[in-house]
Amino acid sequence: MKQPQQAVLNQPSIRLGSIGYLAIYLVYAAVAARTLMEESIRPWLPLYLALELLFICLYSLVLRAPKLPGWVLHLYFGLQSALILWLISFYPEFDFLILLYVLLSAQASLVFSGYALWVWVGIFVLLSGGSLMFYLGALRGLSLSLTTIAGVIVVPTYIMVYRENELARRQSQALLGELQETNQRLQLYANQVEDLAALQERNRLARQLHDTVSQFVFSISLTARSAQVLLESDPMRLPEQLERLQAMTGEALAQLRSLITRLRPPDQA
Repeated sequence: MKQPQQAVLNQPSIRLGSIGYLAIYLVYAAVAARTLMEESIRPWLPLYLALELLFICLYSLVLRAPKLPGWVLHLYFGLQSALILWLISFYPEFDFLILLYVLLSAQASLVFSGYALWVWVGIFVLLSGGSLMFYLGALRGLSLSLTTIAGVIVVPTYIMVYRENELARRQSQALLGELQETNQRLQLYANQVEDLAALQERNRLARQLHDTVSQFVFSISLTARSAQVLLESDPMRLPEQLERLQAMTGEALAQLRSLITRLRPPDQA
């Protein structure tokens, strides 16, 4: 029973393209650049940069190895969320930091699916909006966090749709491959059936040749021998024997023509 549960937590195997990864690191670069430019946090600048560096290092490690146990992933997202809250607590006016929750939301959509994903999306929404509302007041905190909250929800939704489309494309390719393989097998079977039918027809014609034409040839040989004997013993009966010989020869020739016609390919018949 533990195996299916693990599959629910860590099911997705589709990764973002190069543009998606570039966008993720651009968002982080924007946060880091804004940190360097923010004059009000100069006293804590080394601490901010160290914690942001720790965030992106952990983020990159999990991003490149998403097939981790479920409890490790939950622990990781909890640690990263606490790290962002710690950064915000030093100077809540620096609301730009909540963009990191968008990155966590995107990463959660790569390693989780179903209820686990949306539970974490809900947590990121509460943390990004709730932290600013707690420090800056409900109205101001909500107004500053609305864009980030939208990103926290929209990004995993987009990735989920992308994942489903990619899975559908892979399934379609697999189905197409199976259909092509089945078609090849059917074509091979049809060729084998055609060859078998041709072999059976040749065998039938061979039997017919043996049963009819060979009998005619044997009778012609006997009649010719009889005519040779009558030529010496009873010449008056020779015309009758020659007529009989001519009739059998004509019948044998007709049988041969019929067999030759059947042996020809359909386009030459």
